[in-house]
Amino acid sequence: QVQLVESGGGLVQAGGSLRLSCAASGGKLSYYVLAWFRQPPGKEREFVAASSAARNIGYSADSVKGRFTISRDNAKNALYLQMDALRPEDTAVYFCAARPAAKSDYYYSRGSYDYWGQGTQVTVSS
Repeated sequence: QVQLVESGGGLVQAGGSLRLSCAASGGKLSYYVLAWFRQPPGKEREFVAASSAARNIGYSADSVKGRFTISRDNAKNALYLQMDALRPEDTAVYFCAARPAAKSDYYYSRGSYDYWGQGTQVTVSS
């Protein structure tokens, strides 16, 4: 059973940066596909970015491409999301998620992830 804990959220002005972290325990992250999702106020949870297990290739939603960068440190069992050029519409609760690498599905498929953190709030003021 993998446990995930996010940190690094907060309040930032538009155009600023934040770096989210996700610490994992109970499993070796190199065996998992890892992802970030977010849930804006009053909306459904949406895909932000994912990192493949084998080749550590990053995939991002169009809305954050060029601004957000996903990375992982398997030695530290950690996942990160570097968020630059933040916009008010990036305001959301951000969640990290994990699923076994052997599970084949689209990276953006919310239902395919088995493990979730509790979320961290990111608020971007205009």
